[in-house]
Amino acid sequence: MNIKTRTENSNTKQGSVKMKVPRKGSNPVKHSKFSPSWVVVHSKDTPGFKMELIGRIRDGVKKSDWKQLIQYTDSTEKEFEHILPASISSMQKKTVYGKETSERIYELARLFGLGYEVFDSKEDFKKWLMTASKTLGNRIPFELLDSSIGFEMVENEIIRIQYNVYS
Repeated sequence: MNIKTRTENSNTKQGSVKMKVPRKGSNPVKHSKFSPSWVVVHSKDTPGFKMELIGRIRDGVKKSDWKQLIQYTDSTEKEFEHILPASISSMQKKTVYGKETSERIYELARLFGLGYEVFDSKEDFKKWLMTASKTLGNRIPFELLDSSIGFEMVENEIIRIQYNVYS
């Protein structure tokens, strides 16, 4: 997936990035810099990237940024309900999420960013996430994302696929 970016306001910390992602019948998606959906597209580490994410996690993810991530990944809140530490109903009542929920949202964003980079399309990555993997003990990768160890295992498996290293 080849993505071209253009910074709208590169002089401010809160600048926006306009993404040109091929989608049928839709306009380019506009992401706030360092929002979870921005992280999906910019999953590479840059100077200060991780420190900025730590600050964003501590401040809490805004509900609007969570909704944008769901939309960008062509998912629903219901799909993530077993992964997130807060219930969907309690998340709908808040405008900014707590540290634990925010951290899980950013973990998801980084994982989807890696997956989109390695697989040919969003659909191929989601299909892989929902298909049992022999190297993960015949478990469905998506079902392992409810713990940090599961995230690490799934991430390592994607990296193995990226470098054609099979166990």
